[in-house]
Amino acid sequence: MDTATVRAVNALTARWAGVAVTPGNGTAFSALGVWPLLAFLGGAADGPARAELERALGVPADQAVEHGRALLEALGAADGIDTALGVWTRREVPLRDEWVERLPLGVAGRLTGDAAVDRKELDAWAARNTHGLIGEMPVELKASTLMVLASALCVQTQWQQPFTPSTLQPKRGPWAERKVAGLSRSGSDLALLGVAATPAGALTVLDVQGANGIDVRLLLGEETAAAGDVLRAGTEVLAGAYEVVPGGRLAEGLPGPGIAIQKITSFSSDPQLYTTTAAFTVSDDHDLLQRAELFGLDAARDTGRGHFPGVSEVPLAVAGARQSITASFSAEGFVAAAVTAFAMAAGGVPQKKAKFVAVTFDRPFGFLAVHRATGLVLTAGWVTDPHDAVVDERWGGGGW
Repeated sequence: MDTATVRAVNALTARWAGVAVTPGNGTAFSALGVWPLLAFLGGAADGPARAELERALGVPADQAVEHGRALLEALGAADGIDTALGVWTRREVPLRDEWVERLPLGVAGRLTGDAAVDRKELDAWAARNTHGLIGEMPVELKASTLMVLASALCVQTQWQQPFTPSTLQPKRGPWAERKVAGLSRSGSDLALLGVAATPAGALTVLDVQGANGIDVRLLLGEETAAAGDVLRAGTEVLAGAYEVVPGGRLAEGLPGPGIAIQKITSFSSDPQLYTTTAAFTVSDDHDLLQRAELFGLDAARDTGRGHFPGVSEVPLAVAGARQSITASFSAEGFVAAAVTAFAMAAGGVPQKKAKFVAVTFDRPFGFLAVHRATGLVLTAGWVTDPHDAVVDERWGGGGW
């Protein structure tokens, strides 16, 4: 996987992380789900839209399509990651051959103009390519919709070392006195734990390793740190921006958020790492045009003119851009899915006349899911409402 592309996607993750979380609310998001769509549009754009997309992408616009295609191909070859790209157009929007040839094979479909028929097909595509985790295409289909460009992403891994389910009852913080579905495990690899000094304050980082090369990095900041700052700092730590003190070098006492170190009497001199966290499922829906500048789509949503002459001779503008995502962390592993879609409408007033005939028969913490070999952030999120525990009264609500 190209390191320049990994850096560019992770940089978009970091920028989005800084603004994605609102106080008290959990979220999940995937810049990886958005980036290839921006790449395929950026390479075909002109004018202000091309310049904005190039800045958002972090790669030259004339190389963007190739970066996007190569990224999808690399992800498709990775274990535990499924990706798909889809393009649907109305019959009156002919796509340029040179643009279609640079897309993955077999991605082009048709919109009939019948919202019910098209919705059924697009929803089925979303469900099929996310193993049923996302059941609907996130964009609205209107009479003015001429084209839909979408990506699907599904990430799955089983832990190398599973957790044991238990009941967690925090004594302080937002989850105080709740009975939370806890997860715990013991190990000896202190290299999985680290503490970094970041602009957001001290940041505790714990890697939970998957069996197929996908890890989930748990991030715990200081109690006063804003969620967005913690997520952004965690992404920057991944990029090597700040020094991380590994677990084996941490001093006794309270060396980082959520960490306590002491000497104990044991039958072995090997270090022990005991981890407790919470099981969670986080789902969210994002209107990307609410942060159009972040994604380089501000100029592209101007319907007064077309912005993508490399896509079609029909002038097109971005009329809608959304992402639906879900992510779950359990005793056995992690699974996440995202569908991102752009709806395109006419840009400017059509100047040509043509006959068209159609016929139809029918305490809070963040997380980053990371591709271990490259450091590419697959999904990110912030957890504020973990699963409630299922209490077995025979054991006094204390778990196993």
